Amino acid sequence: MLIPDRMGVMILGEASLFPQAMMPLFIFEPRYRDMLAESLETHRMFCLAMQRTDAKRESPCRIATLGLVRASVQNPNGTSNLVLQGLIRVRLGRIVQTRPFRKHLITPIQENAERSPEVDALVNRSLDLVDVRLRQDQPVPLDLIRQLASGGQAQSETRVEDCIRALKRIKNPSRFADLIAALLLPNPAARQLILETVNPEDRLRHLVLFLAAEVHRGASGEEQG
Repeated sequence: MLIPDRMGVMILGEASLFPQAMMPLFIFEPRYRDMLAESLETHRMFCLAMQRTDAKRESPCRIATLGLVRASVQNPNGTSNLVLQGLIRVRLGRIVQTRPFRKHLITPIQENAERSPEVDALVNRSLDLVDVRLRQDQPVPLDLIRQLASGGQAQSETRVEDCIRALKRIKNPSRFADLIAALLLPNPAARQLILETVNPEDRLRHLVLFLAAEVHRGASGEEQG
C-alpha cells in the first residue's frame, strides 16, 4: 500500500488507535467532514492522534496511527458514522495545512517483529497477568479477545482458557502487545505510552507494569465488594 507523505489528522482527547484495531467514529465537525470527504475520494486514509495533555491549545501527540476507512455511512444531516482500522504507527512532522482541516507530514515507523528470550519471557508474563485479570471481572467480552487474537469467529462459548490459547498464537510481539493494550488498558495515558514505544521489548515491559496495576486494582475492587 502506498503511503502519502502528508495526511489529514483527527485529534481526540483520550483515544489511541492501535495498528490492526478497529474504532467506530462519529464525524460531525465541519473540518472533519471535509477531511473524510477528501479521504473517501482518494486513499481512504487519515491519521488519528491523541491530544497532548500538557498543551492548552489543540496539539497532537507526535506518535499517531494511520487508519483506513473500512466503512462509512453518511447521515441525512451531513454527519457520518464510520469504522477506522489502524494500519501503522506514524510520526507526525510539521503542519502543512490548517484549513479546512489539519494536515501533517508523516513518516511511517518501522517495527521490529523479532523474538528473543527476553521478549518471550515478557510475553509469558503478560499472558499470566491477562489470565488473572480476565478471571477477576472480565472487563471486555471474552469472545472479542478470542476473535481478534485468532482472526476468526468463535465457534462456541468462549472461556478464559480459549482467549489465552488464541493470544499465544500471535507470533508478532508488537501485535501481541498492541492487542492487549487496546482491550485491557482503560487508562488513556497508558495506552498512548504503549503506542509511542516502538521497541517491542520496551513496549512489553510497559505492558507488564500496566497489567500488574490493573490486576491490583481488580483485586482491590473484589476485596471491597
